[in-house]
Amino acid sequence: MARKKPQGNTKPAANKPNQKRMSNAERSAYFARREAAKVLRTILQGDSRRRAVGSIKSLVYSPSVRNKKATYALVCQTLKYLPIIKDVFDIANVLSSKWKRQEELMYIILYDILFGQEALLAGDAEKILLQRKDVLQAALAKLLVRKKVKHVSDLMTSYKISDLPKPRYARVNTLKMDVECALLEFKKQYEVCQDAMVPDLLIFPPRTDLHDHPLVKNGSVFLQGKASSMVAVALGPKPGWEVIDACAAPGNKTVHLAALMKGKGKIIACELNKERVKRLKDTVKLAGPTNVKVKHEDFLNLSPEDPAYSKVQAILLDPSCSGSGTVVDRLDHLLPSYTAALQIPLMYIDKKSSLLSRKRLWNMHYLFQLLRELFTAHVLLTKLRMKM
Repeated sequence: MARKKPQGNTKPAANKPNQKRMSNAERSAYFARREAAKVLRTILQGDSRRRAVGSIKSLVYSPSVRNKKATYALVCQTLKYLPIIKDVFDIANVLSSKWKRQEELMYIILYDILFGQEALLAGDAEKILLQRKDVLQAALAKLLVRKKVKHVSDLMTSYKISDLPKPRYARVNTLKMDVECALLEFKKQYEVCQDAMVPDLLIFPPRTDLHDHPLVKNGSVFLQGKASSMVAVALGPKPGWEVIDACAAPGNKTVHLAALMKGKGKIIACELNKERVKRLKDTVKLAGPTNVKVKHEDFLNLSPEDPAYSKVQAILLDPSCSGSGTVVDRLDHLLPSYTAALQIPLMYIDKKSSLLSRKRLWNMHYLFQLLRELFTAHVLLTKLRMKM
């Protein structure tokens, strides 16, 4: 016997609340915050271990990041305000254990709430912090009182946070294009000149955005700082040489070597880190040299007795961990370890120490690793030359 269906209005099995649909701008900002959080996590983990996977720029502008411009801005600005953001969270104490596991995303959202674009905040994590906005703003006010300052700009000074604007540098990949043609093309849109020290390096005004320029996208031009571009020029390899690039990723110096060698000879590009090997291969593919062999191997394990290296005439060694001389170009001055070094009281260094001395202290923990690698490269090259 069939049962009759109950009469009257019945509730659906699951009533979903009506949620406002995101606008295109909100959706773009939503995904940019999450891409920025992934990059920020990689940066902070590498900084805490003193072994970065890559510079801030190379991580943001990897092929996997879609909204590069917005992600880059969010990462840089969040890092810039990070000491303040962390202290605000400590004072407010509003994060549950669930959200603490996503702390990089929360850092970025709090930056937007306090200093950025609150109007474009949409999403569950964003909603959590927006509901606690008053508490977070009160925490910032407490921090200002605690530091005995009236404005956020003064607060940044007390944390020794600063902007260090530098010219934008771009290196012409002479495997694909000559410098004169690149200058003519860029002068149609930008103020640009040629560097006096590195002939294939172009100088643009600070904050010139070239990331979407066709010459950058097709590998005719690489966004590369002056310090980085000087390395291959200093080595001065000749066409036909065989060269080992000992710590090759992300590959800008590798392909610069190839350009200086006019695509002739051989470059053995060694990289220990598996993730960075992929980045290295992508760079080589974009630049177009045919004389580069990528090896996923620690160059310290290379044997001078191996016939494969019998014709090597030079080793380029510029470890990514050194960071020496490239703090501004790599944006390392935004990293927590750099800021922490500036906070060390002078009494722990010496009474005559200057701010520059503290900045040098930031690099001291790299010294033994760097010396070991330099010594090994010297010994390897000496043995190779003895066999020639």
